[in-house]
Amino acid sequence: MVMDFVRESISLWLEISPYLLLGMFIAGLLHVFLGKEFIARHLGKGGISSVIKATIFGIPLPVCSCGVIPLASSLQKDGAHKSSVLSFLVSTPTTGVDSILATYSLMGALFAIFRPLAALISGIIVGGINYLFEGETEGAKRIPAHKHQKVKIKFRIQEVFRYGFYEIPQDVGKWLLVGTVLGGFISAIIPENLFARYFSFPLDFIIALAVGIPLYVCATGSIPIAVSLISKGFSPGAALVFLIAGPATNAITLSFVRIKLGRRSFYNYLITIIITALLLGMLFNFIWQLLSADPRLITGAGKFLPLWIKIVSGVILFGLITLSLKSQSDGSHMEYNIKIEVPDIHCQHCKITLEGKLSSLTGVEKVYVNVEEKTVNIKGAPDINEVKEEIKKAGYNPI
Repeated sequence: MVMDFVRESISLWLEISPYLLLGMFIAGLLHVFLGKEFIARHLGKGGISSVIKATIFGIPLPVCSCGVIPLASSLQKDGAHKSSVLSFLVSTPTTGVDSILATYSLMGALFAIFRPLAALISGIIVGGINYLFEGETEGAKRIPAHKHQKVKIKFRIQEVFRYGFYEIPQDVGKWLLVGTVLGGFISAIIPENLFARYFSFPLDFIIALAVGIPLYVCATGSIPIAVSLISKGFSPGAALVFLIAGPATNAITLSFVRIKLGRRSFYNYLITIIITALLLGMLFNFIWQLLSADPRLITGAGKFLPLWIKIVSGVILFGLITLSLKSQSDGSHMEYNIKIEVPDIHCQHCKITLEGKLSSLTGVEKVYVNVEEKTVNIKGAPDINEVKEEIKKAGYNPI
């Protein structure tokens, strides 16, 4: 049984690795040529058009369930409508260019096409319903356009690889490893067709919601788990319910919506996602049945790649994630003379953003952001007010 667990976990890892590396590279390109400021400039007004824009902008971004929170908070502070923020919170963590390719590698073309469509539909419905209830937000300010500065092509190329192969592995690496291990465990331990025999529709949909809503899982890390659930008898539609609900609804995201956007938006967000996920899951099953329930449509493309490509990619991906996770503790033992609490810090995206912003300030020798303690630690003699102002500009709230 132990060998089965190891074999299944390694198999999942090797099949997802080539496509995930390609997705990371494309994500780096999107980061360099779009970026957060481009998105923020388009979401300052209310209305259905902003809801649609927020949803579309969020789909390709490779940001996890936790990393999307400071982005959403920044959009809200800059005057984005609540409805746009909610749409962004739905579409961004439920998919991304990296997870779309990873979905294709493990779950096939039908899931790879339907998953971003589900994110689009979910984001528009959640934001649209909230807009119908609340209308325009009074006093919402337009987001000022930022002056574009010329950036050397060498820096742009470096930033593509830094973001794609350093920041993204930090953001999703741990959860990808966890998802792969859980997927291998499910494949090795749970008997074949268990769910098909004892938990058919609608029980499999209810189980997918019950597990997905409180669980913290990123769009990429949820894929190996969904694959293993299908292999044990989950219907494809139930797996889609998990892929939608898991990344979009976890304790951290729900707390942010409740505290920052209000009770009405919280209930709208949660209830609409549940209903939409269930309906889309049933629609997916219906479409699959219309296509004669062909198993090839939900069979990962990674199975058809040469073994040597999968092995090389798997080793490279594991090395990138290992190095990125190791770097999280770098600088943690240095003595710092300034400590600032920042409750908005949630993940490695926050860490890299703040360290990059603050390291260029006059008087700063070293910056270390402790994600667990939610603190910014600085060695040097900078102007403390300037430091806090820079943290606020990045979309966070220092204490």
